[in-house]
Amino acid sequence: MSQSSTHTFSPAAQAFLHAQGVDVAALEPIPGDASPRRYWRTGTQRILAQVPQPAELLPFLRVQRRFAALGLPVPRIDAVSLQFGLLLQEDLGSRDLKEALDAGEAPAALFAATFPLLSGLAKAPRHLRPLPMFPAYDDARLGEELALFPHWYLRRHLQIVLDSAAEARLQTLFAELLQAAARQPKVWVHRDFHARNLLLRETGEVVMIDFQDAVMGPWTYDLASLLWDRYWDWGREQRRAWIESYRQHLQREGVAVPDAADFAAQVEVLALQRTVKILGIFCRLAYRDGKTAYLEFLPRFWAYLEDLLAGNPAWQSYLPLFSPWSPCNKP
Repeated sequence: MSQSSTHTFSPAAQAFLHAQGVDVAALEPIPGDASPRRYWRTGTQRILAQVPQPAELLPFLRVQRRFAALGLPVPRIDAVSLQFGLLLQEDLGSRDLKEALDAGEAPAALFAATFPLLSGLAKAPRHLRPLPMFPAYDDARLGEELALFPHWYLRRHLQIVLDSAAEARLQTLFAELLQAAARQPKVWVHRDFHARNLLLRETGEVVMIDFQDAVMGPWTYDLASLLWDRYWDWGREQRRAWIESYRQHLQREGVAVPDAADFAAQVEVLALQRTVKILGIFCRLAYRDGKTAYLEFLPRFWAYLEDLLAGNPAWQSYLPLFSPWSPCNKP
């Protein structure tokens, strides 16, 4: 570990870590992503996490306890210090779903291994109604996310100011998406369910991480997050095949599900909402936080947006609205 990293910890924090059997000098940093949190391997089959604000640990601890209570696979927590913003948890290794897919493992088998996690989240409200409840992933919150698109993608990235007609048309689409999302059953939602946040044990079991932002929201959001990924475009037909496989999995688990076409349409509503949101979020990460590498993913998510609009007859009329806003048109 670098000297600067060693100096991250106060003497009192180092004493806490020493009491937990952690040798601060031997910590190995784990590269981060978009989060300000920092992680180290301890060499004792545990990971040390540090958060900027100690209160940030509370949502993580709350969600971990609830997920674990229902048998959902999450890392074991060994020690916590709210005073120092430190958490020691089980080290599950670095092999995640992305690494397995990059190595050529069968996508169908890997995605099928995630279905019990998704259905476990979907069935959770039947078995556990904790207080306080998870935050509502409702119209207000979903709408705030959609608003990132005109603010950060259109105005900041493309330097486009919408006229009143285009603004009204865009808001009409947003309202349709929010209304459709509101009609879906509400379940526990991980909210960041993608390949990098799904680790693989040696047994092949999939384990969720980075779940502290869990909410109560539309039951198709996490599946959309998994299938419309920043790393691979699986294509519309393959995604719909996996959607149907998951629908059948839910049926076998005793969950009442709509017919195949209706369920696929529900998933694609949240896929479109999330895609629009991500275009805004990645631009915010680039321009506000200086993480410009995220701009490289804009073409992929723009392709998703166009494919989703084109694949739904009810949305095809929006294609002319969006076509001038392609990332290729950046001045």
